Amino acid sequence: MGKNDAAEDFKLRSILVPLLAIIAGVFMVVLNSTSMNVALSTLLVDLNTDFPTIQWTVTGYMLAQASVIPLAGWLSDRFGAKTVFLSSIALFTLASVLCALPDSAGWLIVFRVIQGLGGGCVIPVAMAYVYKLSPQSKVGTVMAMMGIPILFAPAIGPVLSGWLVEFYTWRWLFIINIPVGILSILLGLKTLPKVERQAVTGIDTPGMVLAPIAFAGLSYGVIEGASSWTSSNTIAGLIIGGIALLAFIARELSTPAPLLDLRVFRSIDFSIGILVQWIGQFALFGAIFLLPQFLQQARGFGAFDTGMILLPQAIASMLVMPIAGYLFDRIGVRWLVVIGLGLVSAATYQYSQVDAATVGKDLIIPLIMAGAGMGMMTMPMNTHLFNKAPRHLVSRVTSLTNSMQQVVNSLSVAALVTILSARVTFRTDELKAAAAAGTTAPTPEMMQQAAAELAANSFADTFGVMVVVAIIGAILGLLLRRGKTSQESEAS
Repeated sequence: MGKNDAAEDFKLRSILVPLLAIIAGVFMVVLNSTSMNVALSTLLVDLNTDFPTIQWTVTGYMLAQASVIPLAGWLSDRFGAKTVFLSSIALFTLASVLCALPDSAGWLIVFRVIQGLGGGCVIPVAMAYVYKLSPQSKVGTVMAMMGIPILFAPAIGPVLSGWLVEFYTWRWLFIINIPVGILSILLGLKTLPKVERQAVTGIDTPGMVLAPIAFAGLSYGVIEGASSWTSSNTIAGLIIGGIALLAFIARELSTPAPLLDLRVFRSIDFSIGILVQWIGQFALFGAIFLLPQFLQQARGFGAFDTGMILLPQAIASMLVMPIAGYLFDRIGVRWLVVIGLGLVSAATYQYSQVDAATVGKDLIIPLIMAGAGMGMMTMPMNTHLFNKAPRHLVSRVTSLTNSMQQVVNSLSVAALVTILSARVTFRTDELKAAAAAGTTAPTPEMMQQAAAELAANSFADTFGVMVVVAIIGAILGLLLRRGKTSQESEAS
């Protein structure tokens, strides 16, 4: 089944069941990427460990994903998308069983790494799979359906994980993956069509070694940068990752059988598109990361309450994404990205007005705007990039875009933490100076109120930076062109 198979006779219901198998697997993997953050404080007590150690249940998972994402496209071409997708889901599900069992932090970290190795291939292979299942005239609509779990899972994650951790046990964060994984595998074995394999002329062994080192090293460096940009861990990660990346690029441009075919950057449309995607991803992920931190750290909400406050964003994303996919098939990507990032800019501007009295109801409108903006641009942007790449390179492009998104997401968090820390320091110095100049000693109540205002204002300042990033992305979105797809150009 492919794009050339009588697109006019295509009915969406003809691929609903295989699409459900893919969506179930993707939802499970994305949900587990965010749910652990809520459980860390509980794990500290249950596993009798310290925070730097337990943090590796998150960091190890992310680095494992970053190390295998670049390999996903080659594996898919070599062994077939169906085989790689189902094998990855099976490994992830098995690792989930193991993650629910340990009574020590060390073993949990090991099993989380295995889980990350399985999960890393799922999204890039799934994206390429769904793209190849769709006729050209319907690709936006079908890709949008797969995009729903990618945006909905991170938003619903805090609600579900907060509820499970608070009322049951953190082990349920992994147990719930088991039936979902089994469902995805059984449906996939029965209904997923085989997508034709691409000819793989050889194994790019140096590329397979350099790519995981490069992307895992850079991800680790920027993750550590959230704590200190001058620490030995940060510098080592950035240097090792940077050197490996340069060596990897040189290798990929010189070998006839590259792991990631960087020749797609010769297309101006593709290069502009991926730049807009990086900037948009920075703004989107930054907003997703920063607002929960404000609600929990500055306003004192619990994880479950925070998740409930953020729910309108998830619902808006889920409702808008199918509409965006329908519009993409008719008007292309430009105005979807411009309007989407415009909505994110407007929402983030409203976030920049938060203060010590902000409550959940004050954020409903901007949350809906942010969710609509995310749904408007996320999957259309990915589909645009696939359209601008030769069809036989689509599986490699999904690996390339997902590898860089992993680094961009880590960079977004690290940069925002750095900015937030700087603003806290600046406003603390201001507060100390004002207190020193005062004629009367502040009361405990006054100090408590001042501290609350200081935290809220520091977050507001950081949101202000994100407004600028989102606006830049929206302006660059005007450069996106619909034009012919690469496949159409090859055929003409």
